[in-house]
Amino acid sequence: ELPASYNDFKKQKLLPTSPLFRVTLPVAETELDWGPLPTFSDLKEFIKEKLGKSKESWNLMKEMPAEVLLKENLSKPSGTIPKSLNDKSIEQRRLDKSVFVTRKGDVVGGGTNTLLNALAAYLRYLEGTARDDWQEVHERLRNAETCEGASFTSLFGPALCLGIISRRRVHYEAIKYEKERNAGFLSPFGYSAASVAAAADAVCSMEWFWLLALKSQVSNEGLYSIRIWRWRGHLIQYTVVGLEGPAILLVHGFGAFLEHYRDNINAIAKHGNHVWGITLLGFGQSEKPNVVYTELLWAEMLRDFIIEVVGEPVHLVGNSIGGYFVSIVASLWPSLVKSVILMNTAGNVIPEFSSRRFPSERQTSAAARLGAQLLLFYLRLNIRNTLKNFYPTKTNRADDWLINEMLRAVSSLLFEFQDHSYDPGVTVVLESIFSFDLSIPLNYLLEGYEEKVLILQGMKDPLLDSKAKLAMLKEHCTGLAIRELDAGHCPHDEQPQQVNSIVCEWVVAVERKLTANSY
Repeated sequence: ELPASYNDFKKQKLLPTSPLFRVTLPVAETELDWGPLPTFSDLKEFIKEKLGKSKESWNLMKEMPAEVLLKENLSKPSGTIPKSLNDKSIEQRRLDKSVFVTRKGDVVGGGTNTLLNALAAYLRYLEGTARDDWQEVHERLRNAETCEGASFTSLFGPALCLGIISRRRVHYEAIKYEKERNAGFLSPFGYSAASVAAAADAVCSMEWFWLLALKSQVSNEGLYSIRIWRWRGHLIQYTVVGLEGPAILLVHGFGAFLEHYRDNINAIAKHGNHVWGITLLGFGQSEKPNVVYTELLWAEMLRDFIIEVVGEPVHLVGNSIGGYFVSIVASLWPSLVKSVILMNTAGNVIPEFSSRRFPSERQTSAAARLGAQLLLFYLRLNIRNTLKNFYPTKTNRADDWLINEMLRAVSSLLFEFQDHSYDPGVTVVLESIFSFDLSIPLNYLLEGYEEKVLILQGMKDPLLDSKAKLAMLKEHCTGLAIRELDAGHCPHDEQPQQVNSIVCEWVVAVERKLTANSY
């Protein structure tokens, strides 16, 4: 049955209309041969080729040390670039029975018997020898001894990682030789030879952190799922949250660890970001090898992590000294960095910086070792009050969990008589405080990052004059975005909700600009 409106329509007696003719487009005067449409396999091959070229160029970045690259950047008028800043890299004569992989490097290689021969030479360094192959080991030992005991890891670390010789076998040989030197006895006051101490301490430390890494994989005690990355033979802890979105890498400050971003990682990831957190070498539950720790070493570590693990350019976020590390990464390897977020960062501003001074080879001294021991003792007794001073508006954030983790991270076997387990190697890390070189200013490192740098400054930071620092940054760094926060030295942990919101908004804005500029 038709509706009543149909009768009303008929009463209007409208004239019928013809349908419109089909619209035809004019024929193009020139016929173009577009060729066949690409298949899905063609598309995958194209993407693979593009990614391959990018990955290849990224891998080339790892071949040049940060120190050499920094020297190149600071002395561009000089022209030539040295292969190494270390005169000890001069090519050496290779022996027929050499235990080393190359003539230049200090890496021992070969089969198990070759390694045992090299180990015997290493342990007997003080005895002297007429054997050419042992003399070569002694010479390389001296070259690799950048700090007390560091030569063992430098020479034998790769072989231990490959399993050519086991940690237990090294420990057995070291103790066996020690007993030979002391009529079958072990002194309760330490080893009689520095080479024995270096070998035994190194493998015990490796075993300790190997067990820590295993524990992190089987227990659910931590705030995040921990993953392990092996960097230059050392075990590094990291975590990742989120499956897609812009990559954001969070870098902690001195004495901290990835869990210091306890209320940031998940929250930032929930806004559609791929968030990575890393515990730097020498901190937290990452390995603490006997090496000379420098700001360039940590910068190289972050570079390699981005290349090997993240696999794409990142937004770098750094707190305290971590902010200085990410600034170095941004300066030396800009293709890896989309933007930089600095939270109460270390580093100075030096107007009209044009220094030609290069960082000299750094070795630890007796004064540095004494200073590290005194600093350890001070931190052990005062860490609770020190942390609370870093959280002036929310002292409750310096809770027992954070204090206990900091204690574990900054203490050493010096306090093994107490009911805690502390990591070996912490003293070596603390010695680095006395050899840090922060002479390259922030205004130099951040050149070329206009509108890509966000400064988050806790204005109640007890370590520095926040107003004066912001004034210098505003005057000598162009294109900075600055947000002042009612917080202390660690605003991300003291005011996590506010910081998370700012970071997410910043990443969205930068990504939008990058997308617009790509067209």
